[in-house]
Amino acid sequence: MTRPAPTDALVLGPVLRYVDETSATVWVRTAAPATVAVERAGRTWSAPTFTVHGSHYALVVLEDLRPGTDDAYAVAVDDEPVWPLPGAPASRIRTLDPSRTTRFAFGTCRTTGSHDEAGNRAHGVDALRSLAVALRDDPHRAWPDLLLLLGDQVYADTTPHAELEAFMAARRSLDEPPGEEIKDYVEYAELYRLAWSDDVIRWVLSTVPSAMMFDDHDIRDDWNTSWSWRRDIRATTWWQERIVSGLAAYWVHQHIGNLSPAELAEEEVWRLVAAHAASGSSGGLDLTDALEALATRADAEPSSYRWSYTRTLGDSALVVIDSRAARELQPDSRSMLDDVEMAWLDGVLEGGVRHLLVGTSLPFLLPPGLHDFEAMNEAMAQGAYGRRVARGAETLRRTIDLEHWAAFNGGFDEVFAMVMAVARGERGPAPETVTFLSGDVHNSYLAEVTDPAALGARSRIVQAVCSPIRNPMPRAVRVVMSLFARSLVRPMRFVASRSRRVPDPAYPWTVTDGPWFDNNIALGHLDVDALELEWVSGVVDGDPDHPRLRTVHEARIEPLEGSRRAGTGRGRLGVASG
Repeated sequence: MTRPAPTDALVLGPVLRYVDETSATVWVRTAAPATVAVERAGRTWSAPTFTVHGSHYALVVLEDLRPGTDDAYAVAVDDEPVWPLPGAPASRIRTLDPSRTTRFAFGTCRTTGSHDEAGNRAHGVDALRSLAVALRDDPHRAWPDLLLLLGDQVYADTTPHAELEAFMAARRSLDEPPGEEIKDYVEYAELYRLAWSDDVIRWVLSTVPSAMMFDDHDIRDDWNTSWSWRRDIRATTWWQERIVSGLAAYWVHQHIGNLSPAELAEEEVWRLVAAHAASGSSGGLDLTDALEALATRADAEPSSYRWSYTRTLGDSALVVIDSRAARELQPDSRSMLDDVEMAWLDGVLEGGVRHLLVGTSLPFLLPPGLHDFEAMNEAMAQGAYGRRVARGAETLRRTIDLEHWAAFNGGFDEVFAMVMAVARGERGPAPETVTFLSGDVHNSYLAEVTDPAALGARSRIVQAVCSPIRNPMPRAVRVVMSLFARSLVRPMRFVASRSRRVPDPAYPWTVTDGPWFDNNIALGHLDVDALELEWVSGVVDGDPDHPRLRTVHEARIEPLEGSRRAGTGRGRLGVASG
């Protein structure tokens, strides 16, 4: 392929998604129905686009690659070269190398806004964009094998971007529900376009493999907080279109890229895409009806579709949990995960890996003071102290977002028991670390189970939180969060421990580092001797196009004494699992 000239054929992307030792997937959005081709190392793979509500997409699957190879790639639409853009650095596909230790980056909560002085004043410096600039400009910087984005990549319920507001106003009256919030799939498609179209963001997404998971703002603040929240939102005139559009847009823009080629082959809607491609039909494939049917069913019957998934990372493993759509909200049986999702998690949380990473958008281990506060609120909201208290507790829960794992205590205890079984070596050789990766709370910290060896564990059990990438918390709320992490821990534990209706955590933990409140993104290294973590933030010194990275915090999580594993081993989770 020759170097492309500027073109309108490519609307968005390419986005490099799934990558393992021998395969990769590349996602694009095009301006019209077309055949999309990806060329790498003298070979070409292609796929026809599919259509959803008038927008056109392709996910090109590259197979039979060689492990540990690093080659530039190019994209063409109907034989017209469209990527890389003139003057831009090459995009590359680096397949995983079984002999190389894995590096990753993760974070959540990234608002869409300009990157000039006004945008940075409103949203802060974009940490993801700052990392992208560093990767682009520093050839010696270690390259992530995976970018894990754990929620709130787009904000469907707050749309401060002037271009998006103008787009919406040209289609409908913003004085009618849902007002300035996203209404339908077409507006979601534009929201994603704006979130991923900055030149530097577009480049980094094209060259660093990514895995993603939704959180509430991808749909709406407090999504599935409680049964009463769900009842009230369903009574509105606009919610059904919103939830169906949001889940369909998530399937297109995020979910299918999480899946391996083998998993794609089993996915019910993707089978339509594969069959259409195999038929060689010249007509376009419109997935609108099929996707809306899937989204409608997935919302009404969450157990009918799984958004969670796994990935193998060399001799380590990643399990990403849906902690939003899979909730059981019945007042007498609340759980973060329904029975089907819990059974799936029970089947994939295994040892036999060096490091086990568990991605969940909501922190599993909150600061202990906040955990106790949410657990007390949950008991009140469930009627432990009468109906009047329950109504007030429910109002408080929905007002200040008291809906993390602590507010679904039965599910919390069940998952914690699974994790402890892994850490004790009851599900295969115990990993060196079991680490929850999370965000959501707009502050970052590190927490750890206290004295795991005394609990029979051979693994260190850690919670690493990175939030926000770009959406800083108001100063007053920062003070409150700091209090829950430190000063209020003992008072809250004192109050909670004296109530028979508030369960005591079976395994105590503490915040060891933090919290800190910068816009930041976390970098991880699954080293043979430790799990290394670094939180970095972007700093602008007069030139917003060239932010520099500043280290906010570093941590090194070494194995428990006497539990260091010999050799490198291989992960037990296959690339097609989940």
